[in-house]
Amino acid sequence: MSVVFKAKDAPSLEERLAEGKALRQRVPRTSHAEWKPAPERPDPVVVLEQSNSSRLESLIPIQYSRMLLSPFAFLRGSALIMALDLSTTPYTGIQVQLCGDAHLSNFGTYATPERRQVFDVNDFDETLPGPWEWDIKRLATSVVVAGQSLGLSEEIVRHATLQSIQAYREHLWTYAFMHPLDMWYTQIRVEQTLKRMHPRAQTYMGKELSKARQRTSTQIFPKLTEEIRGHYCIKDEPPYTMRQTGKKVIHQLDEIMQNYTTSLADDRKILLSRYRLVDYALKVVGVGSVGTRCYIALLLGVDDTDPLFLQIKEAQASVLEPYLESSRYNNHAQRVVAGQQLIQGSSDIFLGWASSEARTFYVRQLRDMSSSPRIEHMQKGDFITYVGLCGWALARAHARSGDPAHICGYLGKNDVFDNAVTDFAFLYAKQVDSDHTALTKAAKAGRIPVEQNEDAIAEASAT
Repeated sequence: MSVVFKAKDAPSLEERLAEGKALRQRVPRTSHAEWKPAPERPDPVVVLEQSNSSRLESLIPIQYSRMLLSPFAFLRGSALIMALDLSTTPYTGIQVQLCGDAHLSNFGTYATPERRQVFDVNDFDETLPGPWEWDIKRLATSVVVAGQSLGLSEEIVRHATLQSIQAYREHLWTYAFMHPLDMWYTQIRVEQTLKRMHPRAQTYMGKELSKARQRTSTQIFPKLTEEIRGHYCIKDEPPYTMRQTGKKVIHQLDEIMQNYTTSLADDRKILLSRYRLVDYALKVVGVGSVGTRCYIALLLGVDDTDPLFLQIKEAQASVLEPYLESSRYNNHAQRVVAGQQLIQGSSDIFLGWASSEARTFYVRQLRDMSSSPRIEHMQKGDFITYVGLCGWALARAHARSGDPAHICGYLGKNDVFDNAVTDFAFLYAKQVDSDHTALTKAAKAGRIPVEQNEDAIAEASAT
């Protein structure tokens, strides 16, 4: 990618703000309150069934079972349905690098290379350049659906949703007036953020941070491995963790790992060369990712007490791609890695990508002080604080990849846009509930396969 330097006569900050404001004539901010399904909107169950053609058939029952747990679980697993719906909504034409799946569970904490804990977007499977409105509408919808799942009153849910959008708008205004280099270096450092929280939220987030600090390869080593004949290997716990022992698949994974190293900077290659590959397993993760090929690799360094777990995750076409321009990258794993590096302030030192036959994979550490808070365990105050952090992180992501002044000029400093998107989110939450009901009926009718071990589904879906 070549650099196109800013033109000498490029618009000033004030001019870019004015250009954004002028867009209100064509796309009134109140127009974002609208949601009505298109007359030809397809059956959501059919959409899901069609999307599973490239997934591992044996894991599809787990995916459906996880989506059936609640409307929020359904929302997590149905980014492709909402992408279709968002493509019919008003947009200004201002583009950013979209997260593409900006629901509440796709934000969280992790450790920077300097070992600071930061809060940021943490999922990029669907990332593509596109309308900034799509990310904020998916975030707002997830606030409504999650808040309703928590049993919060409509008044509180509306307040929380407005809080997430207000945080987005206000922080975007801050970034619009920052020098590009200063903005680029900003991070949401969690320990500093804690000091500004309500005492109750401080307690909750403090506990989450303490847990996250322990979430490392060393901490999960006893849980994920066992010793067999004097050698450590990954525990075989089907269907959620399945150790790979076939010669063909091990050869393919070895090849992927070797190709992956070519995507790393030289200093990372030297670091990785101090570890040896020991074992592989197929591991089911999340909700929307279930059925894609997601492996973990166990590596050992100095001795058997020095583990490193890497995740090798298949990258498929973004669910946004049918409605936007195709990725300019040669493969989807490279698209994911490039999107993550653009959106995040600081990325995993082992983040890279590889291709194998017709599939591509991105690689990262399985756990590096990473954590996404369990929404279902939150109290009212914790929830409101958390959704505000998500809005802040999304603003920062959009400021890095787009022009915050254009967006701010359009948004303004009042709450017109905030209220409009909140209205949309409540309307679309009803659509999510309707689609979840349709999936439930399909399961009861035997139309879709489901995993019967409900306790295991509930526990595993939290990973």
